[in-house]
Amino acid sequence: MKKASRERKRELRLTAPAGFRLPDLDGVNGVAAAPATRRQLLATYLDTDDFRLTRSGVTLRHRTDEGWTLTLPEPAAEVISVPGTARNPPAELVDLVAAFARGAPVEPRVRLRTSRRAVELAGDDGTAVGVLLDDTVSSLDGDRHVLSTFRELAVDPADGAPAKLARRVIRYVEAAGAIAGDGTPHAVRAVGEAAQAPPDVDVSDLPADASAGDVVRRALASSVVRLIAYDPVVRLDSDPEGVHKARVATRTLRSDLRTFAPLVDETWSDALRQELGWLADLLGHVRDTDVMTLRMTDRVSALAPTVARAAKPILTELKAERDEALAELLAALRGERYPALLDRLVEAARAPMLTPLAEQPASEVVPDLVRQPWLALQRAVEGLGTAPSDADLHSVRIKAKRCRYAAEAGAPYLGKRAPAFAEAAAGLQTVLGDVNDAVVAEGWLRRWARGRRSAAIFAAGELAGLERAAAIKPRAAWPSAWKALVAARPRSLA
Repeated sequence: MKKASRERKRELRLTAPAGFRLPDLDGVNGVAAAPATRRQLLATYLDTDDFRLTRSGVTLRHRTDEGWTLTLPEPAAEVISVPGTARNPPAELVDLVAAFARGAPVEPRVRLRTSRRAVELAGDDGTAVGVLLDDTVSSLDGDRHVLSTFRELAVDPADGAPAKLARRVIRYVEAAGAIAGDGTPHAVRAVGEAAQAPPDVDVSDLPADASAGDVVRRALASSVVRLIAYDPVVRLDSDPEGVHKARVATRTLRSDLRTFAPLVDETWSDALRQELGWLADLLGHVRDTDVMTLRMTDRVSALAPTVARAAKPILTELKAERDEALAELLAALRGERYPALLDRLVEAARAPMLTPLAEQPASEVVPDLVRQPWLALQRAVEGLGTAPSDADLHSVRIKAKRCRYAAEAGAPYLGKRAPAFAEAAAGLQTVLGDVNDAVVAEGWLRRWARGRRSAAIFAAGELAGLERAAAIKPRAAWPSAWKALVAARPRSLA
């Protein structure tokens, strides 16, 4: 499996109307055109029957000159190529689109035959300008029957080529009658409206007269979109942020369902939260080992060389735990339970099971609901006393996180200070998270060292001491973060 960065977008595509004739490009000032080359290309695009991949910005195709190519949108933003025939799509590529398909069969849906005329362009000094592509594209029913045909031109600039020369070519071709295109991919253009519809979950702006139910829908949709988008990043295991963002999405969903509990059916919500908890735990095991591995790697690098060498078994153990946690997560993602959950989440984002209260104006209902997690956090902090335990601080952190998620979901109805309040809640969450990370790391190290008889025990003790020291500063800083949150509180939450 070969990965590459996202392909450069062509500078501009042009549509060639009926009767258009490509002019002699040697007429472009400062550009020399090589003789045109011609070739036939056959491309097969795979998708679900309702084009879920295409509507989500995903392309999975086989082309005669390239083999298999998968293009993933942000945040993965990858173009992945795999050689092979058109007979069977590579399993690793089908796996990477599984969250977008949500269990629906991914099969050949579009076949395009392209008659391509390519003209290499160079400057007067021989420097490559790019290539002009003149494509006549036919949509096929089977191997031969043509359903529709269109013609498109594009200038694909060479790396580092002077932009003015490419634009000069475009203007020259436009002057000959070509029309500026809208950049619609060939397969999408061939399918038409079915492939150009919005994705299954659309995060639209709230209307001025939004109901409380509209706020619920938007909050759920935002997190569902994030979870699905980061799924291929998790599977590729190319960036630890993939697991982190997917975990945040599941936690935000659970928190929002709890915050907006009076607006949603209790049985429906509880069942969904339970399934999300299952997924959050799997993601959490991987994320926790990522955090621990990063911390220990940094800590070990600061030790004396002899101690650092003795600490290698600790890093080896963490890697083994991480590999095991990732394997468990990926097995779950490839099972039946996960796509079923995604289907339920998509339906929840589109049409959650709401109570009659959800019909009321959001401006009247939402502030009271967001106030509840704030009051719970306030009570927890006031009950801490002068020497709170690590467990008490961790509990406050969880409540700060819920308060933050609630403020973000209800921000339009909390007043101008809502963004600053949510940011301050994130600040409290972060400083308490630093305390918790150090406490968890120290506990893991002491458990790991128990019963062992090697130089690594000494290294583990050194690291545990560093972690204990690391908790001191954030422990002293969290009251200031709390005061900042109180100061940023919107009046609507008073």
